[in-house]
Amino acid sequence: MAEKTSEVATRNPFDIFAHEMERFFDDFGFGRGWLSRPSGSRRQGALEVWTPQIEVSHQNNELCIRADLPGLKKEDVSVDVTDEVIAISGERRQEQESKSGGYYRSERSYGNFYRTIPLPKGAISDQAKATFKDGVLEIRVPAPPDQVNRGRRIEIQGSTESKK
Repeated sequence: MAEKTSEVATRNPFDIFAHEMERFFDDFGFGRGWLSRPSGSRRQGALEVWTPQIEVSHQNNELCIRADLPGLKKEDVSVDVTDEVIAISGERRQEQESKSGGYYRSERSYGNFYRTIPLPKGAISDQAKATFKDGVLEIRVPAPPDQVNRGRRIEIQGSTESKK
């Protein structure tokens, strides 16, 4: 036991705190991983951060932005538009309850998210429209075709040298 304590004491204060929290949850029967990480989340420090998946494409002189927001309602989401960016923000709330073997388990997690998507020059941001259906937010912004289609496909060259 003394070896573990001295090992932990040489770490920084955040490691010590994390170690103590793990020990606390172990004492109550919640070992590592008792909370599964939801899809689309990532660790930032000791916190879980959820970031919605975004798809950006162009269709018929419009910039089309789709955000996957499963479990959310349109009231949970805000869309702000400027001449330069579209900002999608909101709050995600998850609640789970289960009763099994005489035990009751309740988990709640809440968190805000914020994503920005830069708009191409010439996009007509004051004509942007948003729809929300089945957990998918779709935003359409008119944009001139020469601004939306600025990219081009290039041919990939192969190596002509052969190795012996």
